[in-house]
Amino acid sequence: MKKTRFFQTLIALTVAVSAALAGCSSAPQAGTNANTNASGQTGTATPDATKKAGGTLVIARLSDANNLDPHFLTQINSAAIIHHKVYEGLVRMDKESKYVGALATEWKQLDDVTWEFKLRSGVTFHDGTPFNAEAVKATIARVQDPAVGSNRANLFEAIKEVKVVDDQTVQFILHYPYTPLLSVLASAEGGILSPKAIEQYGKELTKHPTGTGPYKFESWTPGQEVVLVKNDNYWGDKPKLDKVVFKTVPEDTTRLAMVETGEAQVAEQLPVTEVDRVQNSTSMTLGRYASFSSEHIGINTKKKPFDDVRVRQAIAHAIDKPSIIQGVYNDVGTAAHASVSPTMVGYSPNVKDAKYDLELSKKLLAEAGYANGFKATIYLNDNKARINVAEVLQQQLKQINIDLEVKVLEFGAYIDAATKGETDLFISGWGNATGDADYNQYNLFHTKSQGAAGNHSFYSNPEVDKLIEEGRKEKDEEKRKQIYEKAQQIEMDEAALVPYRYSENLAAIEKGVEGVWISPAGHIEVDDITLP
Repeated sequence: MKKTRFFQTLIALTVAVSAALAGCSSAPQAGTNANTNASGQTGTATPDATKKAGGTLVIARLSDANNLDPHFLTQINSAAIIHHKVYEGLVRMDKESKYVGALATEWKQLDDVTWEFKLRSGVTFHDGTPFNAEAVKATIARVQDPAVGSNRANLFEAIKEVKVVDDQTVQFILHYPYTPLLSVLASAEGGILSPKAIEQYGKELTKHPTGTGPYKFESWTPGQEVVLVKNDNYWGDKPKLDKVVFKTVPEDTTRLAMVETGEAQVAEQLPVTEVDRVQNSTSMTLGRYASFSSEHIGINTKKKPFDDVRVRQAIAHAIDKPSIIQGVYNDVGTAAHASVSPTMVGYSPNVKDAKYDLELSKKLLAEAGYANGFKATIYLNDNKARINVAEVLQQQLKQINIDLEVKVLEFGAYIDAATKGETDLFISGWGNATGDADYNQYNLFHTKSQGAAGNHSFYSNPEVDKLIEEGRKEKDEEKRKQIYEKAQQIEMDEAALVPYRYSENLAAIEKGVEGVWISPAGHIEVDDITLP
């Protein structure tokens, strides 16, 4: 199987950051199955090859999925259910951040705008449809079809044509050189769909996920659970588990209690306030994993008074990030100075954010005509840590006479409000699916991504758009880094959003459960999990 090395920069940064994270993690308790893996991430040990496979894995998580269609993903919760489980792409990223074959066995770049993939033979979709080059073509045609209206179409706009050479060979002809192509094909959005299911279900495909993966979709009870069952006809290594159940459990303490009692084996989206509880538990171990994600305070640039850059800058200068990291997150994660995290291709330590300076904040507000401040509303989902962040922001912004009302919504309602531009300020995060800066930059800042694609600030700057587009085309790694550095500096200067934290992925794991791993993209991977 061919392996294509992910950019060396990402490897080095990931190792460095992971090592740093491991350094601040508490050592596993004696007698537990927790260990530190090769990339410095605290998690569960490599599965014992002699351990018996089978059983049902229950994963308790904060929020339900809102869509199980790869072409309409808007959040990690949804992607984590289907990615590498129900749907597979042509390639995937392994634990060493290298691209390895999945539905493609090998690939090569024929010229600047032509990539050729050799496809795996003998693979069938869950509905019995054969996997071949036509299926790849049908998948890309669907995501690009304006009538379908995919909010992920921008990821595939560089593709001019998908050419079927023969059943097991496909070529991607691009409009222009597009460096992040493999990263997109390896993402959840790059999953290959059954042509029969596309035709049969149309936009209702979200209720009938049909891929080639090791697990098949069985049921989705909204607000309660999604159930996957093993695919006995899977082309690769047979699934170790009989069933995987993703249970929606909004209450943090209830999720942990489920792991303590054995009702669930993993609790995801572990609040930092519960880390000590897990580490001191006799029935749980702590999983702590490096992340591509960052969290930010967004500002709706289309609404007054936030359409004035001075007002946005004033807010940015009034936010004391280190106090948030320490006070709210118990020093889990680090203060962010840009939207691209240190684990990603395109990160630059040279990007400068707005330093904490209340006098400058007051000066900027006065210049904008708001010396006496104003009232505003900050929107967020029902995430305990973010609620605490909002309360801290209330106090911090009060010092510059901004009276902040906090509005907490259920996750789906929050996404809906942000997508429609109904927010003033908002607290959110961006879980990068590819490890490449393009995914952050295009979705969060490009004019074409306003709304559902991710640009909830409704930010628009022609110069930034141009830089993002140049970054997609540039093949030279160092030049590409410089392009993204310039774009990020403009973004920070114009304060469309204020990144405040580079995240970690945390989970509580039942002792005896082995092989749990959460990818930097935030997806729990179940390939190697075995139960007690």
